Amino acid sequence: MSRPKPGTSRRWAVRRLARDVALRARYRHDHIAYYRAVMQDTTAAGEATAVGNSDRPAWRKAGRLQFDYLRQHGLDRDWRMLEIGCGNLRAGWRFIDFLEPGNYYGIDISSNVLDAARETLRRQDIEDRKPQLFLVSDLRFAELPAHHFDVVHAHSVFSHSPLPVIEEAFRNLPRILRPTGFFDFTFNRTDGRERNFMHEDFYYRTETLIELARRCGLDAAYLTDWEALDHRQQKIRVRPRPLG
Repeated sequence: MSRPKPGTSRRWAVRRLARDVALRARYRHDHIAYYRAVMQDTTAAGEATAVGNSDRPAWRKAGRLQFDYLRQHGLDRDWRMLEIGCGNLRAGWRFIDFLEPGNYYGIDISSNVLDAARETLRRQDIEDRKPQLFLVSDLRFAELPAHHFDVVHAHSVFSHSPLPVIEEAFRNLPRILRPTGFFDFTFNRTDGRERNFMHEDFYYRTETLIELARRCGLDAAYLTDWEALDHRQQKIRVRPRPLG
């Protein structure tokens, strides 16, 4: 395996810092636009991780893990699924291949990412499964049908999101979830001070996200069986609160 040239990591860190300063000045009040610009810049620099490089063993393993976990939690072929931040479908192609045609929806904030997703569909020869892919600029889900989804899934999305973005998703989830549906998301957990790194990586206490979900009319629970898988992020499941 080739090693990075001396100084490469340091130069990249300096470049990231300069980028953060410039983009925060431009997108001070719009984190999604900020992070879209981060992804575009990372891709332009040749970093395939901006779209979730499915050719790396670790990325393939993560995609398989997401699929297997939801299968163990009841995912069936006739379920309708929404993946927030679908990326280049490193996990999504497995869901698309498994679900009935037309039952997978994926949204992302980057047109570059969705171009990579369409290439994945061609490479896996699953275009006939009729997945629905949407470019979005927020998490209000205005493009999506009401009370339609059995499961909504977001892997490594809220780990890059400030609380207002997470709250926007929570407040709009009840409109698109079926009464029996649920939403699983991963996050970076901290037991100490909540913080972010260059406005790209966010760290939250579990109770902060559970309480936010409660205020948005959702029931939330920490998923200990996911933690047992020793993944680097943790997972919470939220459900619509029963009426009455």
